[in-house]
Amino acid sequence: MPKRLIFIALIAAGLAATLPLELLAQATVWPPDGSHATLLVWPHGAPGTAPSANPEADTTTAKDYLVAGRSIIRLGNVSTPTLTLYSPKGTNTGAAVVVFPGGAYRILAIDLEGTEVCDWLNLAGITCVLLKYRVPDTGPYPKSAAALQDAQRALGIVRAHAAEWKIDPKRIGVLGFSAGAHLAAALSTHFDQRLYDPIDESDKVSCRPDFAVIVYPGYLALADQNFAPNPDIHPTEKTPPSFIVQAEDDPVHVENSTVYFLELKNAKVPAELHLYAQGGHGYGLRPTALPVTSWPKSVETWLHAMEVLN
Repeated sequence: MPKRLIFIALIAAGLAATLPLELLAQATVWPPDGSHATLLVWPHGAPGTAPSANPEADTTTAKDYLVAGRSIIRLGNVSTPTLTLYSPKGTNTGAAVVVFPGGAYRILAIDLEGTEVCDWLNLAGITCVLLKYRVPDTGPYPKSAAALQDAQRALGIVRAHAAEWKIDPKRIGVLGFSAGAHLAAALSTHFDQRLYDPIDESDKVSCRPDFAVIVYPGYLALADQNFAPNPDIHPTEKTPPSFIVQAEDDPVHVENSTVYFLELKNAKVPAELHLYAQGGHGYGLRPTALPVTSWPKSVETWLHAMEVLN
């Protein structure tokens, strides 16, 4: 092959290796189109909370900050929780992840920490199930049980549909960001008893995640108590293996990750902690010049090491 063609081929190979993550935000939209199955979490209405007086909508304004030069869909006034299924178009490993977007239990960053995450997981051969949980004022547990009720019910639904959705019921994990990361930790420590009255067969199967990915979490350490562990999120030996990532300069406080990691260690739960010097908060998967945005590749490596991905 002529040298010029070899050079072009090498450039093309390099682009093929780097483009997928950079193009994730352009691949999916919200609301999802008809190619993705969407289920109501509560077929007869969600328990406990009254519907929002305002319609569900993108609450983003021109004054809101951008991430990697692009805007975010800040979905607010969510009264009707749903699950949206994103199945891999190529290789299906059988693993699945239920994704919890963040937003301080006020809104949901439904694209940055939702649809874009599903695109990445699908590229890795993982089924993604995006939970649109109730906001605002639906957490953190036990201040409100609503978001955790949605999460418990969601895991049960996914496990009950495992055969239909070509999922291994023993390889279903959760991945959350910020408040959604707290929700992932809350579900990892509150799965023994449902916080609502059972509805159907989905509530008869376990809602314990098989693994958890916790990205720049909040509410896991109490800043007003010298960053003591949150007693309402108490890991035990039954808590699933966990991967935690955060930046030291995160204004939400990196102690949320370090304290929770030590709690997992003391409970003898396999855990992996990745801390970065810079990165701030709320970057999702969007690439920046900072090393912290390489965290998705570290998660894939961890999932292989944990034998979630074969």
